[in-house]
This record gives sequence, structure tokens and C-alpha cells, in this order.
Amino acid sequence: MESNNLFRTIRSVAVDIFSEEGLQKRLTAGKSLKIKLGADPSRPDLHLGHSVPLRMLRKMQDAGHEIIFVIGDFTGMIGDPSGRNKTRSPMTFEETRQNGQSYFEQVSKILDPAKTRITYNSEWLSKMDFGDVLKLAGKYTLARIMERDDFSNRYTTNQPIGLLELFYPLM
Repeated sequence: MESNNLFRTIRSVAVDIFSEEGLQKRLTAGKSLKIKLGADPSRPDLHLGHSVPLRMLRKMQDAGHEIIFVIGDFTGMIGDPSGRNKTRSPMTFEETRQNGQSYFEQVSKILDPAKTRITYNSEWLSKMDFGDVLKLAGKYTLARIMERDDFSNRYTTNQPIGLLELFYPLM
């Protein structure tokens, strides 16, 4: 797909584009972009809603851009608190890896598996020591994290929020 057509397609389906001019410039520059999509393997199956961004990623892939599918095996052990009114039960590393393998098989039905790089966020997050975690946490405020609807709604209704969940947005 020609870069201007690709840009028009993205613009027609995107909710928001940070910089339309910047995106168009990058698409027409002739360089391969690295585009990432991540999913936490909290369930063994992706849902139908994942097919929307995956189909767009396939168009990007067909236009020569590099697609990186990030499986959040490390963050999956916490679980995305989005839309939750209670803390999730923790998963084991093995469970997240098993679900992650299933995700790769499902993603490969839309994306070209030979042209898709799969990575796991444990590759960098598991290497962090406590000092690294404190340094990262020092870059954010509780007020900023509480801006998330999932946390602010639970806080205002006196529902518990585990400290572990507060690390999810940092990770």
C-alpha cells in the first residue's frame, strides 16, 4: 500500500493521532517503522476486538514496516487493572508464557509470522533490581497514577487497591 493511502487509512480509523504531520512524514520517508502492539496474557485467548489493530498492523507489515508483538508475561503476573473493581488473582510466570504461546498462534492468523517479531516484557523487566524499580517509581507521582479511571473509581468507592497494581502502569 502506497504511503499516502496508508496514512489516509490510518487517519480514517484512528481515534487519535499524536501528530498527523509527523506520522505522514515518517510514512513517506521510505524507512521501515517499528510498530509495537502489546497484550497481557491474562487469558488463553485474544478477543475479537484485537483483530482491529492486528488488521491495521498487517497493512503496515505489507507496506514493509516491522511489527513487534509484545507479550506482557511479566505485567501479566499482576494483570491489567483497567476496568477492574477488584484486585486480580496473580498468575504464575508459566501460566503467562502458556497463554503467550497461544497469543502468538492467534496473532499469526492475521500477521505474517515470518515477518513478526515476538518479544516478552520479562526480557527487560525481570532484569531490574529494586534500585531500578525505585528509580523508575521516582519519575511518577501517585496523583498521576490515580488519574486512571480504574484506580480513581475504586478509590472513591473505598475499594482496595493493592500496591502491586500501582506498579502496572510503571511497568
